[in-house]
Amino acid sequence: MLCVLLHSCLSEEDYTLVSSARLTLSTDTLALDTIIAGASTNTYTMQVFNNNSKGVRIAKAYLEGGKDSYFRVNIDGAYLFDGETTNLEIAAGDSLRVFVEATAPNIDADQPQDLVDRLIFFLESGTEQQVLLTASGQAVFIKEGGRIATDELWDAKRPYQIMDSLVVEKDATLTLAAGTRLYFHPKSSLIVYGKLLVEGQLGAPVVMRGDRLGYMFSQQPYDRIPNQWGGVVFKSSSVGNKLNYCDIHSGAFGIRCDSTADNEQKLLLENSIIHNVSGDAFYAKACVTSVGNSQITNAKGDCVKLMGGSHDFVHCTIGQFYAFAGGRGVALRFGNHEDGVRLPLQKASFTNCLITGYNGDDLMGEQSERYKDDAFKFYFSHCLINTPKVNNDDFVNCLFEEDFPTSNRGDKHFYPAFDLQKLLFYFTLSPNSAAVNKADTNVARNTYPLDRLGRSRLSDEGADIGCYEMIPTEKH
Repeated sequence: MLCVLLHSCLSEEDYTLVSSARLTLSTDTLALDTIIAGASTNTYTMQVFNNNSKGVRIAKAYLEGGKDSYFRVNIDGAYLFDGETTNLEIAAGDSLRVFVEATAPNIDADQPQDLVDRLIFFLESGTEQQVLLTASGQAVFIKEGGRIATDELWDAKRPYQIMDSLVVEKDATLTLAAGTRLYFHPKSSLIVYGKLLVEGQLGAPVVMRGDRLGYMFSQQPYDRIPNQWGGVVFKSSSVGNKLNYCDIHSGAFGIRCDSTADNEQKLLLENSIIHNVSGDAFYAKACVTSVGNSQITNAKGDCVKLMGGSHDFVHCTIGQFYAFAGGRGVALRFGNHEDGVRLPLQKASFTNCLITGYNGDDLMGEQSERYKDDAFKFYFSHCLINTPKVNNDDFVNCLFEEDFPTSNRGDKHFYPAFDLQKLLFYFTLSPNSAAVNKADTNVARNTYPLDRLGRSRLSDEGADIGCYEMIPTEKH
């Protein structure tokens, strides 16, 4: 921008004082991030153009809130000290770039607090133009070096910001009420030696995500970028965990279950989402888990990885559509060994599950060649699978994507279509999906008669494969 440097070379005749000579603003409202109280937003920019035939002088640019404003503004190198600056000039056909950021105050309030101000340009001609500035601040409970040594109940009053990994010690139980939000700082995780009970509800899930609430790029919030935090680890001593309506997303991994005695259930996961992680989304080693009515999708590692143990999956959507560079794993991997360690697989059972992805084959079973007598038991019933067709007793009433045209495979099962620009992924079924009406309805009736969104599976010709029921009355 040469306007500021050249203004002293321009004569008075090169400037206009006509009140009709207005500036052109690239926006009349600049909406900044929602941020955690005490933190600063990203820097946002806008431009001020002079499309007039002569130069325009800005006698004063100022924030209506003055020195007490939560916003900070720099106009082409001129910082608004105490909320104002004077004597800016824009030559004909030139422009100024405006940089704006805000810091949310530490207000003791449970609900997000709106931050509003106006940036006002007062021209030498007497004309006044303004831009509305908005942001929002969310107060949180900050947890640093957190250890849960006795039973605790956390509620949804306001989010919890986890600065270091949160540890639930052995013999302690952390209960998270419906609507509770956990915002994890980068590399922070939830590590459970004791027990975790997530009591989410339809419409009020318990959310675990990163603590960056703003945007990395236009249309792409940090919340849609993986590796924003760690993940959830259930250590060997942890059993009896129950997670209902839990939303875990954009971590380095999702859930990791360490080995536990075969006769104790380690985890019951229902009506939940694990999505968009840079490692494995659901990893279980030599333990007992049950997963129902849940969506496990988009992992740079595997979406589901089961190494030994006993596992039941019913009405789950397991989709491998990881969108970032660097490759991806498969939708489902199971085996009875890992890194040379024998891990007998007593059961890997999948009923009414949709297992799909971008790969040529999204189902990988890995049996030990050395220990051929070790248990390696798996069973699929009424599933739709992206893998070469199998004809044996381990696959009962299953459908295989290779039997369908490309227009009915992979991401074509879902509606609305994925928006890769905004990184929005929808896993509700299209009416054209081969999964529609192909589930075992008796299993649906006896386990999950309602889908993950609370819609009946028993109201039409048959239940659908996966965690979402296609509703014919919806617009497609």
